[in-house]
Amino acid sequence: MLSLPSSLADMLGARSGEAMELNDRYLNPQLGRIVRTLGFDREWVRGEGAHLIDAEGTRYLDLLSGYGTFAVGRNHPDIIAELHGLLDAHTANLPQLGVSLLPGALAEALVARAPERIAAMVPANTGTEAVEGAIKLARAATGRSRILHAEHAFHGLTLGSLSLNGDENFRDGFGPFLPDCAAVPFGDLEALRGELAREDVAALIVEPIQGKGVNIPPDGYLPAAQAACRKYGALFVCDEVQTGLGRTGRFFALEHWGLDPDIICVAKALSGGFVPIGGVLVSAAVRDRVFDGMERGVRHGSTVGGNDFAAVAGLATLRVIEREGLVARAAELGELLLSLTRPLVDRYEIVRDVRGMGLMWAIELGAPTGGRRRAVWSAIERAQTGLAAQLLVVPLFARHQIFIQVAGHRMNVVKALPALVVEESEIHRFAAALEDVVADADRMGGAVTRLGWDLARGSARALRR
Repeated sequence: MLSLPSSLADMLGARSGEAMELNDRYLNPQLGRIVRTLGFDREWVRGEGAHLIDAEGTRYLDLLSGYGTFAVGRNHPDIIAELHGLLDAHTANLPQLGVSLLPGALAEALVARAPERIAAMVPANTGTEAVEGAIKLARAATGRSRILHAEHAFHGLTLGSLSLNGDENFRDGFGPFLPDCAAVPFGDLEALRGELAREDVAALIVEPIQGKGVNIPPDGYLPAAQAACRKYGALFVCDEVQTGLGRTGRFFALEHWGLDPDIICVAKALSGGFVPIGGVLVSAAVRDRVFDGMERGVRHGSTVGGNDFAAVAGLATLRVIEREGLVARAAELGELLLSLTRPLVDRYEIVRDVRGMGLMWAIELGAPTGGRRRAVWSAIERAQTGLAAQLLVVPLFARHQIFIQVAGHRMNVVKALPALVVEESEIHRFAAALEDVVADADRMGGAVTRLGWDLARGSARALRR
């Protein structure tokens, strides 16, 4: 039997450098191949604020932020201190047939920051679990079964949430999915009204800004969608798992449009980057229709949902956001980032769009016209649709020590989710580095061509295996 090191410190010291080997052997070797193909195979040893640090001491600006989890930065000392305090307090965590103080205090704090309709929280552990909870609660509260979602949506990867996922790359091979789930085009109000008019829809579940692609809704769409749901008796559900807690320059993104939903899903940033957490914020009407008697008081829940560690992490995160003014900071730095990067649309042919709200930002690429440059682009895209976006991602990492992501499978969109504590100087640094790599990609010069072919060959090898 494998003997375990006597302590965490011993393990971190004795097994330094083994992370990739352990991943390939016991976790997900295909993820390892992706990381190596992109040149991301670093030995990460520390996280500080908006940065990741490798074993050689090189600091990388982290614009991936754990898909938005590290909104207040990595290893925030105030949250660490609160978690230490909880460990020292020896609380009676998770009494199950009983209640404890901290989850209720977190629910109180979130309800106070939510729109007027919201009155309670149903605890969860993750974003996808929050969405699963929203599906169940909507069906129970309305007595209807149909759930509407937007095309290109991403609500999670468990089976219920996957039933609302607009990307076949995630769905392929996992069906059949939940029945009575239907997609409508994002921003198409008439299509939505047509579905709602059947008066059998339990809920529309929608991201105020779609995380895959950073797709911003057309003017007036979300308020009209909410009104249509109310007219036809469906619940209006906002998935704020990625957009919530200051990311877009408001505490909830829904505030940009003055929305007052029946249900809000939260997770990711609420964790402070430490403890898995999620929550379903609900109206009093939804709560009272679902938990409508003593015999139905535990009809939905989770064994460790609402635990003290998650609650403390959430409460500490809220304090950091407010004490450091991170919501206003996201709005200000987001405007700066857009002002620095929107001119790329006019300067470079391959840049089709730059968009964002707060510190949720994306750049979209397209093929150059005619000649050798288009031939190179087409060759790269033939290997795999969306591969050309890596012409920005890979050199940003290798040349500029900036860690960033594509915004979705087979999409030529690169997305940034900086920590809300990112320095203004780092926004300028990113904008300058971005123009450097965009200029190279736009020229489709020799170095870019070689990179494209290397990525194409790596992608082809991965597909063959």
